[in-house]
Amino acid sequence: MANLSTSYLGLKLKNPIVVSSCELTNSLENIQKMEAAGAGAVVLKSIFEEQIVFESDKFIDSSDASLSPMKKGLQDILDNRSYDYVEAMEYMTNFAKEHTLKEYLDFIKLLKSNVKIPIIASINCVSAYDWSFFAKRIQEAGADALELNIFILPSDITKTSANYDEMYKKIIQDVKRFVTIPVALKLSYYSSSLVHRFVELSNSGIAGIVLFNKPYNPDIDIHKIEISTGKILSSESDYLRSLRWTAILSGRVGCDLASSTGVHSYETVVKMLLAGSNAVQVASLLYEKGIGEITHLVDGLNKWMDEHNFNTIDEFRGKLSQKNIENPAVLERVQFMKSYAGIN
Repeated sequence: MANLSTSYLGLKLKNPIVVSSCELTNSLENIQKMEAAGAGAVVLKSIFEEQIVFESDKFIDSSDASLSPMKKGLQDILDNRSYDYVEAMEYMTNFAKEHTLKEYLDFIKLLKSNVKIPIIASINCVSAYDWSFFAKRIQEAGADALELNIFILPSDITKTSANYDEMYKKIIQDVKRFVTIPVALKLSYYSSSLVHRFVELSNSGIAGIVLFNKPYNPDIDIHKIEISTGKILSSESDYLRSLRWTAILSGRVGCDLASSTGVHSYETVVKMLLAGSNAVQVASLLYEKGIGEITHLVDGLNKWMDEHNFNTIDEFRGKLSQKNIENPAVLERVQFMKSYAGIN
């Protein structure tokens, strides 16, 4: 039997199958099932920036009677002229943030007491918010690593590519100042200079890059004539974009790579590893067929390695990356050749 162990974000995983951040990883029971099925690690359901801001604002503005004693004390601080108003407001806001985060942090502690596989926390970022505040407490709760799911759609005509790059860098800098656990970035493919951006970010002190986050895509309902929700789960062909860019970036970035989106079979897992991935994230497959599919992915990978006489993943990881193949241009081709497409 082959040795499926791998290193990702400096963590020793029993295999490269990582359950990506999703609603399924928001339950102790589910995560225990994932561990039993053979998952190498799990990424918790993201805590969203918008959620934090909304819940914090709601907490401060709440008239809930159960909060009134605490809020009265905070209001006394605001009303007491011996205190600086700005400092009092900062205290109140931080208290609200702590209250909002408590459930997430308690869940991390619960998991660390009940499962053995690495637990990777996740924050979904859309701006350069005060992430150091949250990252530090996530580390203190016992998370083994932190995944920053940064999706900033470059749709603002007043901002340049450099503006977005600075935002990414600020988020990383703010977080890295306060944590020692490894940090991964889950990024979007929306970039005019993707390779340059990713190589630069990989040298900023992060431990890994996840290719790619699956963006929410709106659709149009032609019957109601309104904007509707597009398809949420990935399809089996969606892995191709991640495969291409994993192969292009492998051996060129200063951190680990994880491939995500469209992983529906062990064959796709093998392809991602051949392209150069350290880990492969899966979610949609588990929604469609159940958590037990993790076992099929692990068994399939093991069988393939035995059939091809590979004892360890390192023996074939990146074998078909752009850096290692004979004709690297094949990974950059974006148009079908006429003869290849069979078009007359």
